[in-house]
Amino acid sequence: MTLRIQDFDSYQLMLKICKLFIPVFFVALVSCSAKLDTGKINMENWKADRYGCKGLRIQDLDEIQKIKNTFLGADNQAIIRTFGRPDRVELVDKSQSFFFYFLEPSNGCEGLEKEKEPLRVLFRMNAVSKVSEVTITTQNP
Repeated sequence: MTLRIQDFDSYQLMLKICKLFIPVFFVALVSCSAKLDTGKINMENWKADRYGCKGLRIQDLDEIQKIKNTFLGADNQAIIRTFGRPDRVELVDKSQSFFFYFLEPSNGCEGLEKEKEPLRVLFRMNAVSKVSEVTITTQNP
């Protein structure tokens, strides 16, 4: 079996392509977000309680307060996979946004008059969509 120059050029080209795509594939694989550890929070109840209307999320307030800082640095997709779609998303400027998850009934609940601002968990996302702050508050950002 003899190798021709054309075969060598094709081999070199394939080698360069592989060297380019293997790191890209690896980065894509690693960047896939998994669900985060939520400790003792009942995630089935959490996801069933959109806008805090059923009063299920507030039952996990103590656990949320204990573990809230473990979510720092998580990306927005991991937050969504873990907690479900946010009740509200607020874009503050091009460099940050907030994910709202209501713990108490909010204006998204039908047939409920809002007496006060509801308690909520706020995830502040930085410019690269990573959690930079987790706050439990009744205040708007």
